[in-house]
Amino acid sequence: MHVPEQYAYTAQHEWLYGEDNAAKVGITDFAQCALGDIVYVDLPPIGTQVEKGASFGSVESVKTVSELYAPVSGTVVATNEVLKDEPQHVNTAPYTDGWMIAIALTDASQRESLWDAAQYEQAYGA
Repeated sequence: MHVPEQYAYTAQHEWLYGEDNAAKVGITDFAQCALGDIVYVDLPPIGTQVEKGASFGSVESVKTVSELYAPVSGTVVATNEVLKDEPQHVNTAPYTDGWMIAIALTDASQRESLWDAAQYEQAYGA
């Protein structure tokens, strides 16, 4: 399992990466492995307000459908449109090409409640 040091993580297997008041969000390598082959990604439109811990979309794999949860609160400022036609990027590159949304954070201090890479690895046996 790959866990980049510079990212922040949730217990629900989402990651957050970015500076200051803007960040990208996706799912972890652990999550994509557990889900199996991703066949569909449902993301919110730009401008949607997301709340920390609330669902903002879903991913469908050959095994199941899984909700996606916002690691922080804010406004969706971008979505990864490539995933509409090529959802497999979530499997092949979960931390780069497989990002899902970009958020303008409402409260940057919410980052402090997220796990660092070492905490995520300890929790999930990496």
